[in-house]
Amino acid sequence: MAPPALAETARRLIRRTRSGVLATSLPAHGSTPSTPFASLVTAAAAPDLAPLLWLSALARHSRNLARDPRCSLLLAGSPAGSNPQTAPRVTVIGTARESEDAALLARWHALNPYAASYSGLTDFSLWRISIEGVHAVAGFAAAAQLDPAVLVPDPAVAGQLATAEPAILAHCNTDHAAAMDAIAAGAGGSGSGWRIVALDTDGFDLARGEGLLRIDFTKPVQSPGAVRAELVRLARAVRQSPG
Repeated sequence: MAPPALAETARRLIRRTRSGVLATSLPAHGSTPSTPFASLVTAAAAPDLAPLLWLSALARHSRNLARDPRCSLLLAGSPAGSNPQTAPRVTVIGTARESEDAALLARWHALNPYAASYSGLTDFSLWRISIEGVHAVAGFAAAAQLDPAVLVPDPAVAGQLATAEPAILAHCNTDHAAAMDAIAAGAGGSGSGWRIVALDTDGFDLARGEGLLRIDFTKPVQSPGAVRAELVRLARAVRQSPG
């Protein structure tokens, strides 16, 4: 059984990583069998942890997925030094399907603010990858296959938070703007005007222009009330910090 710390590393990596390598299958051609095709994509995570991709219909990987939805997505963190093998990374194996969920599309754009300049292009569509298998690596010689059940949040909890999210975001950004700036400063963000743009069981995301900060909770939350308690704790902690 994989250690809990590895599952936590994998889950947080999926939540915070914005770019990855998508592997799809090129179609067979004549005597040439179907072969793997890897491409760079920009990702976000749905409340239930499923990776979200916003892909152009003109891209080869989109055409590949339309023919064969099986795929894998590699997401990697930063190495601890010069050895790239020390980087934490996770490969999500699953099936990609197009989604017309407006809330998920809004979430992808909120977590990838740089894309606002071409958000209206009509040849793009949202794809959601169901998590059917996970291979996680915490660093050199620390790897394991993870059961998706140990990663994904309870569907009822994820749904409850998704329902409460708009009200929590509006309240924080309207009534507690200074607290959002303080939390951002505590995480290394500069300037004012930081807004909370997404939340989930594991943490939340702050944005300012095209800048984005991921803030992790101390542990996964189980209710909207627990989200509010974590936000209050974080705001108090950074205000009481000598720095």
